[in-house]
Amino acid sequence: MATAPKEAENAISLEETHMERKESPKGQKTFTVEEAVEIIGFGRFHIMLFLIMGSTGVVEAMEIMLIAVVSPLIRCEWQLQDWQVALVTTMVFFGYMVFSIVLGLLADRYGRWKILLLSFLWAAYFSLLTSFAPSYTWFVFLRAMVGGGVSGHAQGLIIKTEFLPTKYRGYMLPLSQVFWLAGSLLIIGLASVVNPSIGWRWLIRIASIPGILLILVFKFIPESARYNVSMGNVGAAMATLQRIAKMNGAVMPEGVLREPTKERRGRFKDLFHPKYLRTTLQIWIIWLGIAFAYYGVILASAELLERDLVCGSAASPVHSSANDSEESLSPCHCHLFGPTAYHTMIISTVGEIALNPLNILGINLLGRRLSLCITMGCTALFFLLLNICTSSAGVVGFLFMLRALVSANFNTIYIYTAEVYPTTMRALGMGTSGSLCRVGAMVAPFISQVLISASFVGALCLFSSVCVVCAISAVTLPIETRGRALQ
Repeated sequence: MATAPKEAENAISLEETHMERKESPKGQKTFTVEEAVEIIGFGRFHIMLFLIMGSTGVVEAMEIMLIAVVSPLIRCEWQLQDWQVALVTTMVFFGYMVFSIVLGLLADRYGRWKILLLSFLWAAYFSLLTSFAPSYTWFVFLRAMVGGGVSGHAQGLIIKTEFLPTKYRGYMLPLSQVFWLAGSLLIIGLASVVNPSIGWRWLIRIASIPGILLILVFKFIPESARYNVSMGNVGAAMATLQRIAKMNGAVMPEGVLREPTKERRGRFKDLFHPKYLRTTLQIWIIWLGIAFAYYGVILASAELLERDLVCGSAASPVHSSANDSEESLSPCHCHLFGPTAYHTMIISTVGEIALNPLNILGINLLGRRLSLCITMGCTALFFLLLNICTSSAGVVGFLFMLRALVSANFNTIYIYTAEVYPTTMRALGMGTSGSLCRVGAMVAPFISQVLISASFVGALCLFSSVCVVCAISAVTLPIETRGRALQ
């Protein structure tokens, strides 16, 4: 734990260096991007930034959650087994995992804005192609490519982080969860109308429209000034800062923008530098565990509600043969979603913002590490509470709280990861973390849909144990980033 004081000393030294070099030997004042961002403050530009870059969460949520609402339809159309349906989700996250690292490296070398635009074009193109998939194999491949494109959407969060003043990051970044919620609710609402009428192929085409529209407004968001100055492009960084100051009605700092150019950019081995080794490894554990729990909750919710795993329901319910449709008795096991299923999905999804106010307070008052430890510990507890005999309403209540907690976990770790790494490796740090995150997402279906059938208690205990490990990793992270200037 001696690393934390050392980091504090480094941060203090960094600030002292900035103060000392405001006066150059020739008497000319200088300032850094960090100082300019803090002096300009929060204003109209940041509101526009929040709306546009936050909307990337709408598109990402729609593309990721799309599989959940089309799975029953493709199962029937191609007569798929359970493992084949689960493989679709796994391959989406496999594409996300692979491309996340690649796009993170490219973003640190060629810029956040370019990679964000490329990722949106890529995801929209392959998403549209998916709607024309002639077979299950093509569908899996094309959705994996969509997952690869969606992985680049994380650059929107990085751009927001690098433009926000320190005291606003802990408030504005968690609010981005509202956009994910909006995207999830939008795709569920569309599915309830489009799937029964014109089919899943048209649902995918309609779902691609928001991503295409968002591309058109990217021109209003500039490249990160921190990235430009770290590449030696001081002129572009200065122009961006002046534009922000004008939009916010603020004044620029006096003097000339000066910051040393970083020659080494986005090297994978930098993540394992002694200064960041422990932080990197613990962050990876946390990302993997949070994704495992998050997608485990989503998939387990469907299993719990479908199997009615509540107290006193050990016996299979007796259904009237008159109510058994041909689809439910067909060899391909078609169980299409009805209005009740869509309503349940909406209720559980709304739970993702239930704890947002408390999460924001915890992040800013308790710090990133302790706040994450508490929410991860509560997540572990609620997984165990699902073992309690209760009514269907009780199960839905537990699932509602789990969705709220796992969402809070994601909020906190996103902020922490974006703050803990310096500009030259921030996108790579986010990319590799996102990659490990998808490993957890790839494993979750086999626990929630396979192990839970063999051992209900065993599956829940496994999810709970992983959350406990993540809670311990969170509270022992060597660096606290609350109130810490971006490096």
